[in-house]
Amino acid sequence: MDDDDLAPMHLNEVMDGLAANPALPAPLVRRLLGWRRGMGTVARRPDLTEDMLVDIIAIDDPWLLHSLALNDRLPDRFRIRLAAHRDKAVRAALVICAATAPREMLERLIDDPEPQVREYLARNRHTPPDLRARLATDPAPAIRAALARHWTQAPEAVRRILLTDPEAEVRAAACSTYFAHTPHPVPPSDLLPALLADPVTRAGAVMHAVLDTEAIRRLAADPHSEVRAELARHPDLPPSVREVLAVDPALNVRVKVFARPDTPENLRAEIHTSVHELSRSTADPSPDADDAAVLQWYQNVAARTELRILRLPWVTADPLPHVDSPYVSFRVSAAASEALPADAVAGLLDDEEEIVRLTMAHTAPHLVDPVTAENIERRYRRRDKFTFWWDKEEVLTFPPEALRRFATDPEPRLRSFAPRDPNLPPELAEKLASDPEGRVRRAVAPHRGLPLPSLLRLLADPSEQVAEAAAASPFLPVEHMERLLTRAGL
Repeated sequence: MDDDDLAPMHLNEVMDGLAANPALPAPLVRRLLGWRRGMGTVARRPDLTEDMLVDIIAIDDPWLLHSLALNDRLPDRFRIRLAAHRDKAVRAALVICAATAPREMLERLIDDPEPQVREYLARNRHTPPDLRARLATDPAPAIRAALARHWTQAPEAVRRILLTDPEAEVRAAACSTYFAHTPHPVPPSDLLPALLADPVTRAGAVMHAVLDTEAIRRLAADPHSEVRAELARHPDLPPSVREVLAVDPALNVRVKVFARPDTPENLRAEIHTSVHELSRSTADPSPDADDAAVLQWYQNVAARTELRILRLPWVTADPLPHVDSPYVSFRVSAAASEALPADAVAGLLDDEEEIVRLTMAHTAPHLVDPVTAENIERRYRRRDKFTFWWDKEEVLTFPPEALRRFATDPEPRLRSFAPRDPNLPPELAEKLASDPEGRVRRAVAPHRGLPLPSLLRLLADPSEQVAEAAAASPFLPVEHMERLLTRAGL
């Protein structure tokens, strides 16, 4: 193949692929430092020498420096040096790798004048606790709120500061129905009366409070549906109030009653039917509707989906009675259990709902035989956004003979699995490199058995992702790496 044939359509992506190529020799890495049209990917390489690091800092390109700050192999003295850099994006990027950062760097950044840097420190679980605690009195409410939302296991003294913050935004984050991490914090008992009295913390406090009859009556009539929804989850909810909340006009409240372990099955079925019917028929909000009305409309529309995606720990703890449940969320919750007998596992692996099959396969991949694994993958269609994770994980494995058979399968998804066989014959790899589906060509691009002419053709592939994968192949000969750099003017 002559030089004219090696003409990438997507030179930026090819350079990014080379930047990540583990076989790129040091002299070519240095040449790649001159590339200015990408995102500085080369600065994230784990094999950068100290003189290369000095050069990158001297070049002072924002993308190179940003990538360098994200490099978790960066020596401490360079991190400390970058902590004083004028570019706030570089300083903020340093925090992403706080797990391996020197304390001196973090001490400099905890008082950084840029709020974004301090917010990253508030969010990062690797920020030393004594430094992180200082952010509870940060002058910016957004940073205090971020700390409250992300540091769920902060010391009680820090939680108290946040729960009694003068800003409603911070108190709401500190006593919320949503936190960025689990386990969720429990407010100190002596603060609960004030938290229940405060409109912005009331919903988050309900589950943790001991409620008398009057408090339950008052909360059941609260104008905010989120408060009523949290009351519907309370373990001490009287049956009479449960019955009232089961027909609440806000469908998110009904969903919470549906999910209770003590809800009678006939009532659960009634809720399921009503939520589906009312969710479909919910009228759009008027143009002059306020934010609260729009939010309630959204929650009502989303209630059907919420019924499907509920995860019920009490079902997972005792899954067997629920493996044949008419409700998808109950079967998914059962499929999350590792204590199911083989026949129950087999039934869930063949469930009519994709999310149930995938959950069971993820829970017990060792119990999925090759025939069942193939059936699951053939049926996979990513029918909703809640199964996207299946594309990102290689959960199920296949024997080499199956992978080689997949190479000529009519289903593109299965053809893309064939390169998982490290000993895939070159003739099959070559065929896959000419596949009409980009995902298949990308999968085979870095394979060690791919003949060189096919690999070089993929560098000029019309798909950006395929071209990048080809350039990142460790089996790309050095002379072709050099020619690519020359074509890029490097």
